[in-house]
Amino acid sequence: MKAKSDALREKGRQAGRAKKEPAASGAARLPHAERRAQILETASDFFAENGLTGQTRRLADACGVSQRLLYRFFPTKEDLLAEVYRQEILGAFKASWFVDLQDRSVPVETRFRRFYVDYLETTLTRKWLRLFLYASLSDASMAPDYIASIVTQLLEVLMREAAHELGVTLPKERSATHEMAWTLHGSISHYAIRRHIYKASWRIPEDKVVAMHVRMFLSGFAPMVEAYNEDLS
Repeated sequence: MKAKSDALREKGRQAGRAKKEPAASGAARLPHAERRAQILETASDFFAENGLTGQTRRLADACGVSQRLLYRFFPTKEDLLAEVYRQEILGAFKASWFVDLQDRSVPVETRFRRFYVDYLETTLTRKWLRLFLYASLSDASMAPDYIASIVTQLLEVLMREAAHELGVTLPKERSATHEMAWTLHGSISHYAIRRHIYKASWRIPEDKVVAMHVRMFLSGFAPMVEAYNEDLS
């Protein structure tokens, strides 16, 4: 974490020197869209390493701009965090995954495995996880909003597709089906946390770990649903 922060500060100092010495470096002022994109990229790295409480003064230094210029692009810190959420948290989820997960011409186990291998590679990265975990520990609505808008829909798709292929009737209570789906989604998510946050679970390839969890979920799917329904009767 210290090394990352030092790298951010050095990046900011270099950008600051380039800004102060345009004649010597030949650097031109960045167009508005490019500067905004550069600030967002640096901000997402900065908050992933320092948490959402990181000071905008330090962020401006890391970006190589003044705090005043930072606020020209994002009038408040809340505006900046909202854009980081939209780009880094929401933006990492592919809408096409929902289409692929519901393609019943492909076996459900294959669909689930393909999805989670891609999800681990493109979404559950170190940077994404750190942003999400920091958001979960703060008063920000990033984590609850992501679960409400994305994960809840995903859980329902997983349960519906598994039930269809295995010929199982799901409980009427949505909360019950969500909890059942979390046994798969939660295990994959925690596997990513173990890899990127705890620095563990690196020995076995990701695709084989995904296969383990998907097979375990599907093999226990019918008994899990049946046991829940029996407990209600």
